[in-house]
Amino acid sequence: MLSPERAAPAPRQSRELRAVRNPAIWRDATIPAPQTDEIAHTGGRDSAHAQIGGRVFVSWRVFSGLLVAALILTIGLLFASDAFYVNTITVTGLDTLTRTDVFTLSGLRQLHLFWVDPLQVERALLQSPAIANAQIVVGFPPEGVQIVIQEREPALVWEQAGLVSWVDVIGRVMQPREERSTLLRVTTDPQIEGAVAATVELDIVTGALQLHQLLPDVPTLRYHPDKGLGYNDPRGWEAWFGTGTTMPQRVTVYNAIIADLAQRRIPFRELNVTDPDAPVYCCRGN
Repeated sequence: MLSPERAAPAPRQSRELRAVRNPAIWRDATIPAPQTDEIAHTGGRDSAHAQIGGRVFVSWRVFSGLLVAALILTIGLLFASDAFYVNTITVTGLDTLTRTDVFTLSGLRQLHLFWVDPLQVERALLQSPAIANAQIVVGFPPEGVQIVIQEREPALVWEQAGLVSWVDVIGRVMQPREERSTLLRVTTDPQIEGAVAATVELDIVTGALQLHQLLPDVPTLRYHPDKGLGYNDPRGWEAWFGTGTTMPQRVTVYNAIIADLAQRRIPFRELNVTDPDAPVYCCRGN
């Protein structure tokens, strides 16, 4: 028997780690072992090239540099090539204007296509009283800049102080672009001096056009600042109708007064129906 004073020694624990053995896997000798691609680096992390499985890859920094260089070269070619500068334009819708007229008004000469602002070109073209509308399309060569024009049509010919102008239906004045004998002609009184303004009053234009419809055999009207629109009646007197949109009523009153004066054989040299409710004739006995 063991003495009670002597206890059994405690089990000694090893400081060394015990090796853990993985379970064995049976592999057929006829099956080749899997191959692992070896990666060979020619430099550090930022090296220019890397080889994986025999293939060469370009570093992202080199690729970015090449991309930037190609972009700079492309932009340089775009700005160096004459094909991208506006030397000519395509214009449709022309009647009396020419392509050269539109090109000059547009301000596009020698402007690069990248700097062409269609809205700015449209505003420049509409500054001309001869152009009512303009549409601008910007493309790449060879089409370049294409413009569709709608010309402003004249409604009558306005002659003032010996200068001839065209006037449209809203009174806008423009330079005549050709001879149009079919247009109504309005000649101002000699007391009106100087060139015509940018516009003619709308009441004058509207009244003149109404008179022209009512009196188609009268090719030329007169305009007086106080008496308005009128003409020299071939029967020997001056007729004045004022301005505005009530010309049918005034022409009716005019014809009635003419018939009455003729019946009564009253001579006169001027008949003014500017106010149809108070017509005036004068110069009796001449």
